[in-house]
Amino acid sequence: MKEKNLWSYYNKHVIEAGLDEAGRGCLAGPVLAAAVILPKDYKHSLLNDSKQLTKKQRNKLRTEIEKDALAYYVAKATEAEIDKINISKASFLAMHRAVEALKIQPEHLLVDGNRFVPYPLIPHTCIVKGDEKFLSIAAASILAKTYRDDLMEELSLEFPSYRWHENAGYPTIHHRNAILQNGLTPYHRLTFKCIKY
Repeated sequence: MKEKNLWSYYNKHVIEAGLDEAGRGCLAGPVLAAAVILPKDYKHSLLNDSKQLTKKQRNKLRTEIEKDALAYYVAKATEAEIDKINISKASFLAMHRAVEALKIQPEHLLVDGNRFVPYPLIPHTCIVKGDEKFLSIAAASILAKTYRDDLMEELSLEFPSYRWHENAGYPTIHHRNAILQNGLTPYHRLTFKCIKY
């Protein structure tokens, strides 16, 4: 990955936090978002978009990110919140919660994607495919993904027929068929049209 670090765009003392989410396209479970502040000039040869890594690589990197990061936090927006305000706004809500909980206040936010609801008093930059371009966003994508996968594995113990430990709540054929056969659970997002049969 080529790090396009915004340190050079602002000043050498700006504290950047990378932001990304996981679970936006799922039928069940909350959406999780992570905020990560990495040390200045941080480098890692394996760190990349979580979707381009294996589960083993993601879990290994999660341990290293948690050890090396100056600050990080993973927050969520619940299924009820997703149904109430829509998935896009819920994703931004989770991101705001992650930023708010950081033990170090960032001075600039690097957000994966092309839209964001501004966080009070902190400027931001949206970067399409930012998890492939910025190490802090890649780190946030890995934390959000691994934390959410762990959560869906826990929920799968309660509702094993949906196989969330395999599909993480995404609309696989088996997941859709399980909804047809067994109905919806309290963890399903009721406003998603694709689960209304």
